[in-house]
Amino acid sequence: MITNKEKNFISVVIYVRNLEGEIYSILSLIHTTLEKHFDKFEIICVNDASEDNSRKEIEKFSQEVIFSILSVVNMSSFQGKELSMNAGTDLAIGDFIYEFDSMIFDYDEALIMNAYYKFLEGYDIVSVVPENTSGFTSKLFYKIFNRYSFAGNTIQQESFRILSRRAFNRAKSLNRALAYRKAVYASCGLSAAVIPYNNTGKGKKIEKEERTNRTETAMDSLILFTNVVQKFSLYISLLFLGITVTIGLYTWGVYFSDRKPVEGWTPLMLFLSLGFFGIFLILTVTLQYLSVVLRLIFKKRQYLIESIEKMTNN
Repeated sequence: MITNKEKNFISVVIYVRNLEGEIYSILSLIHTTLEKHFDKFEIICVNDASEDNSRKEIEKFSQEVIFSILSVVNMSSFQGKELSMNAGTDLAIGDFIYEFDSMIFDYDEALIMNAYYKFLEGYDIVSVVPENTSGFTSKLFYKIFNRYSFAGNTIQQESFRILSRRAFNRAKSLNRALAYRKAVYASCGLSAAVIPYNNTGKGKKIEKEERTNRTETAMDSLILFTNVVQKFSLYISLLFLGITVTIGLYTWGVYFSDRKPVEGWTPLMLFLSLGFFGIFLILTVTLQYLSVVLRLIFKKRQYLIESIEKMTNN
C-alpha cells in the first residue's frame, strides 16, 4: 500500500454516452487507481443524454464506493463530445485535469499514472495514444489537419490526456467554448508529450448520431484551425483564372485570324471570361471573410445543462 500519496488535487472528467455495460467497470478502474495514489480527487461524469441506464449505473457505483466527490453533469439533450466535455472541465476544480473522452478503454490502468509521472517532468499536456489507429477517414483527417494546421503541435487519435490548470486556462482564454479541444491544446503554445501504447484493436461501435457529430466536428475543425478552405478556394480560383486566360487568348486569336466569328462574339467571350474570373475572385475573398466570422461565432457556442448531481458517499 502506498503511504506517501500525491498531494495534488486531481479532477477526472469522463464522457458518458450509452455506456450502461461498461461505465461501472470504468469507474472502478479509475477510482481504484486514484485512491491508491492521491489524497484528494474528484470524478465528473458527463452524461450526454444517454438513452440507456448509464446514469443508474453511476449512481449504483457511488452507493457502493466511499470517496471524495462524484458529480454527474446531465446534458439537456445530445450535444456531442466536445460541448459535453467543456461542461465537465468547466466544473472541474483540480490542479490537474484528466480528460477521458474516448469510450474505448483498451489500455492498462498503469498508463493513468504513467501519464501523471510524465506530466511531472515539466509538461503541461500529456496524451496517451494508441499505436494502431483505425479508420481510413480518421487517418486522412489527421494527415490533412496536421499538414495545414496553424497549431504548433500535431494532433492524433487519443485515448485520454492530462493537462495542467495553466493549459486549461490558456485554452479557455483563446476560445470561450473549445469547439475542438485537441486543436486548441495543440495551439496554446505550452509543452506537450505523447505516450504511445500497443492497443488491442478492439473498439466500441460508434453510434450513427455520434458519427454524424464527429463528421461535423471534423469539418468545422478544418475550417477553424487550418487553412484548407483558403488553399482550396485559391487553387480553384487559379484553375479558373487559367481557363479564363486560355479562353481570352483563344478569343483574340480568332479575332485576328482569317476566320470571321459572328459579330459580337469576341467582346461577349472576353466579357464572360473576365466576369467569371471576377466572380471566383469575389468568392475567394468571401470565403476568407466567412472563415473569420465563423471563428468569432464559434467562440460564443455554449452547452446546455439540465442538472448537476452530487453522488458523494462518505
